[in-house]
Amino acid sequence: MENTRVTYKIIIAGIGPGNPDYMVPLARKAIEGAKALVGGRRALAQYAAGGAAAGQHTMAVTRDIEAVMAFIHEEIREHDVVVMVSGDPGYYSLLDAVKREFPSEYLDVIPGISAMQLAFARLAIPWHDARLVSFHGRQPEREKILYQAGAIIGMLTDAKFTSRTIPPILMECGWSGEARLHICTRLSYDDENIVTIQLREAENYPEAKNGILIVEE
Repeated sequence: MENTRVTYKIIIAGIGPGNPDYMVPLARKAIEGAKALVGGRRALAQYAAGGAAAGQHTMAVTRDIEAVMAFIHEEIREHDVVVMVSGDPGYYSLLDAVKREFPSEYLDVIPGISAMQLAFARLAIPWHDARLVSFHGRQPEREKILYQAGAIIGMLTDAKFTSRTIPPILMECGWSGEARLHICTRLSYDDENIVTIQLREAENYPEAKNGILIVEE
């Protein structure tokens, strides 16, 4: 599509950490007016405008990313395509895959509030000097999580790398067992939970998955 005149856009809209109150108005406006809407099943259930009955075409994001890209290629011939991503598009989202498939001139990105950003806000911790890493489906390079005096690390977690399995990795990288570990789950929802314990206490604390961990001394 590199030699095709850009008529329609792919709008990558960050929908925030979950609670609709944390979605920016511009993203909400784009989603409400979308003729073609892409997103996770939960996001589509929450925001799609009645699907085919309302004349809106939808595509759920699954592991079949090629099918998602094929849908976007087809739909963008006739109108804009809105792609909903959790949190902020610039932080571990479908934006990477879309950029590999389409030139930048096709893209409009609407930022959102990430769960990581909300976790730091809840704890009133400035994050301009924090190291942000992801244990979601991967393990960061050792150099990125090594202890340094005054360091703060924010971490995405998953079902494998959790509040119980990550602390031993950090202590092997020089972090003290007395370092503060903030465990943040279900951020923005009514059952949001944030607790602070010592790093060495994590093995005896209820395991938290798919959330945010922040460690500091």
